Amino acid sequence: MQQQQRHYVGIDLHRLRSVIVTMDDDGNVLDSVRVQNDPLEFVEAVTRRGGDLEVALEATYGWYWAADLLEAQGATVHLVHPLGLHWDTRRVKNDQRDATELANRLRRGDLPEVYIATPAERELRELVRYRAKLTSFCTSAKAQIHAVMAKEGILPTEKDMFSMAGNRALDEMPVSGVFAVRLESLRDLLEIFERERKMIDGHLERRLRGHPGYLAVQAIYGVGPVMAAIFVAEIGDVTRFSSARHLCSWAGLTPTVHSSDDKTTRGHISRQGNGLIRWAAVEAVARYHGGAPIAPAYHRIAERRGNKIARVAAARKLLGLVYYGLRDGEIRCLAKAG
Repeated sequence: MQQQQRHYVGIDLHRLRSVIVTMDDDGNVLDSVRVQNDPLEFVEAVTRRGGDLEVALEATYGWYWAADLLEAQGATVHLVHPLGLHWDTRRVKNDQRDATELANRLRRGDLPEVYIATPAERELRELVRYRAKLTSFCTSAKAQIHAVMAKEGILPTEKDMFSMAGNRALDEMPVSGVFAVRLESLRDLLEIFERERKMIDGHLERRLRGHPGYLAVQAIYGVGPVMAAIFVAEIGDVTRFSSARHLCSWAGLTPTVHSSDDKTTRGHISRQGNGLIRWAAVEAVARYHGGAPIAPAYHRIAERRGNKIARVAAARKLLGLVYYGLRDGEIRCLAKAG
């Protein structure tokens, strides 16, 4: 039986249109087309040459539908990290060259690939990220309410102006004109945002109920249901990381390293990675410093190098505990301490 010829496809995906380039094993361009992102037209352009299809696709805006569609057609999809391509250094950059380069690097085995989350993991991430956006809206509305008060020269009468007592004070606040209109509008928006956030919390609780990793990481001081949901959703399949250090590196919590000859320089953390995971890890240690397993190291580092560096170091240790909690369904050092 004759083996199917392998074809390498590079796709420069955009919102409305895409450029698709197909190569053979020898690097010859067999096809180069620009298509509308209509599913039927898109699939026909990718599969018209037949054969065993290897497809390279950047992890850019709206890639979900394209990856799912191609996998349903039997293609092997390789999701590419845009930062790993270093295309900002190229003298000439356009859609045609981008798609050709993707196909060529796929053929050479030289692509910076990233994990393709399952549809279920993507749905969970969608909930977690939308909740983070709603929280951002709430924070913005509260800041604007305080700004209106400041413009009117009104000082806060409560530590939390959005508690029951604070809301009563806002009801009685002597503002008029456009300031009263804006204040009322912001309070209405804040009520809507908080209501929708509670609705998302309900969905997350139902989806994660009984998840062993979700329950295990909540044993860490500072990690509650919201932080645990972020860790579970954003990390996904934790076994794709060979160690806790690899997870921390992926989250951008490990220092940058520049090495040449016999000189090695370590800098600040890279910050290249999942920003929501990084924020959650740092936020989780802000108050309790990670509890018994982490707090002593935090205080030791804080004395020598300051609270900021100590907080990042504690966040890295906390993310290490999260790794074991998601992998094993328990965190043994915490279980022994309990």
